Amino acid sequence: MRILITDDHPLVLIGMREALATDGGFEIVGEAHDCSRVVPLIGQTGAEAVLLDFNMPGMSAFECLDRVHDRYGDDVKVIVIASESDPALIESVFRHGAAGYIVKTVDVRDLGPSIRQALDGTAYHAFGLPAINDDTVARDAGLSEREAEILRAVARGLSNKAISKELWVTEQTVKFHLTNVYRKLDVTNRTEAARWALAHGMQVTDPVG
Repeated sequence: MRILITDDHPLVLIGMREALATDGGFEIVGEAHDCSRVVPLIGQTGAEAVLLDFNMPGMSAFECLDRVHDRYGDDVKVIVIASESDPALIESVFRHGAAGYIVKTVDVRDLGPSIRQALDGTAYHAFGLPAINDDTVARDAGLSEREAEILRAVARGLSNKAISKELWVTEQTVKFHLTNVYRKLDVTNRTEAARWALAHGMQVTDPVG
């Protein structure tokens, strides 16, 4: 995977290089210290992915995400890396087209695998978030246990048909619960619901067995 790494702190870039070199699954084709250099460098290097520091000079990360998407569409995936773990910020990053979100407190050994999961995934992914009680998140949002199960499945990218098979309920039942989930989360579709789940730290890994 040809990747462009970015950060305005040289020591952080050195850490990124070393972590990805150790991982072995990435070819670092360029580095940027300024958001305004990202789009030109993608064209010059043929990068397939960008690890984008959220707080860099030049322009906002949101504007940078928009420009990358406008220029390259889905051909170039952007994973944002930031210090903040605020759910509203993470939701905004996903809305601007990021493939993933990594908090800088993530273990350096998990950087490469986190990037790969974000690039390979069918849903949204946030890594390195502080531990959150999943039940508390669902309860605070007013979700029932079944609604929370269905929300996690949606965030994993499952269709209504796949959810009905996994939970042994009818598709109509899934649709009924999803309608309630959308209303309680104040979202309008499954993409926004998935963003909400990931941004709020819900556990959405595949079930074991």
